[in-house]
Amino acid sequence: MENKDLNASSISVGGIYDMLLDSVNNEDTRPVIRLGRVDPTDNPLFRTTNVAHDAVTTSVQSFNFNCYPPTLGLLEAKRVIADHVSVHLPHKLSAENVFLTIGGTQAIDIILPSIARPGANILLPKPGYPQYELRASRCHLEVRYFDLLPDRGWEVDLDSLENLADENTVALVIISPSSPCGNVFAYEHLKKVAEIASKLGIFVISDEVYAHVVFGSKPFVPMGEFASIVPVITIGSFSKRWIIPGWRIGWIAICDPQGILQESGIVSKIIEYIEITDNPPTIVQAAIPDILEKTPNDFHSNNLGILREVADIFYDGCKEIPCLTCPLKPEGAMVVMVEINLSQLEDIVDDVQFCSKLAKEESVILFPGVIVGLKNWIRVSLAVDPSDLKEGLERIKAFGLRHAKLS
Repeated sequence: MENKDLNASSISVGGIYDMLLDSVNNEDTRPVIRLGRVDPTDNPLFRTTNVAHDAVTTSVQSFNFNCYPPTLGLLEAKRVIADHVSVHLPHKLSAENVFLTIGGTQAIDIILPSIARPGANILLPKPGYPQYELRASRCHLEVRYFDLLPDRGWEVDLDSLENLADENTVALVIISPSSPCGNVFAYEHLKKVAEIASKLGIFVISDEVYAHVVFGSKPFVPMGEFASIVPVITIGSFSKRWIIPGWRIGWIAICDPQGILQESGIVSKIIEYIEITDNPPTIVQAAIPDILEKTPNDFHSNNLGILREVADIFYDGCKEIPCLTCPLKPEGAMVVMVEINLSQLEDIVDDVQFCSKLAKEESVILFPGVIVGLKNWIRVSLAVDPSDLKEGLERIKAFGLRHAKLS
């Protein structure tokens, strides 16, 4: 696979996934082990709650929601999302603070153009989610990266934030629980991020698509907790926590009790972009209240139990593969980053070649770290069946031994 110009601004997650699938040897009769794409519906153990199915069925059978949706979303759906987010905040959001989007991706596609202006820049985590760079490059918003530090549990390199910013910096992005690192940021660390952003005079875009998907010792802390320190725009989604990525329901929540984003015109610009974009289907919007208000707690706890088991299997199994190093046992989200020890491999020069050859020789799909901003690392999905993960780890181990340098 040619990787000369491979980076997040030139290829999407889906694009690299398709490229790797094309590398699989069709003569290999073994099933393909998909550890690259983070889609929990690939795992038969993950199924959405019956509450969600019933809510959509009721919405369809009512015949009341075959219409175009309101531009800014159904009011009742916005209200329950505001209540859902507010439960974990020191201040209460209203329906007017929430805008429905076609998944978390469209939320990014709306927010970034809304804050772009000539010469502006945005601070993004490295590694991070590639859609931010993709969208920034298309609205001429300069990207500057701050590091997440693997030897500190993927904490933000706080010193680099102040060094990167200047008078043209408009915002920074934090993803918590972290995709692709699988860590959960502690309360005090997020507070420090908020204080630095406030000092710099910028606001925070908090990507919380994996909100509450935590299975380690740290609890989930929403960035909106610190909205009295710095304005926060939160991105949320039903995709991962409710196991319905194909339903494409997300939201933008404005956590700004002091009204700074409103006064600056950013909220108005967000509304302007929403008015010229597509909206989530009315039928699914109408199902949101029941989904949020009636989903039993054991649905979520059961899913977290599966992820905890998978995280244990992966972390322990990775220790048995000499060419890989996992710096932190996954604590949240559905992904983990692993370093490739290239010095131990004979004929592999980088992460893209590692993933390409692995797909061809072992029918295992991993995601090259260069796409999420960290060359010679790989991103692994935890949204897989434990038995598939064990098989995948065995194949990766065999691959590593086959390509190991002779001592």
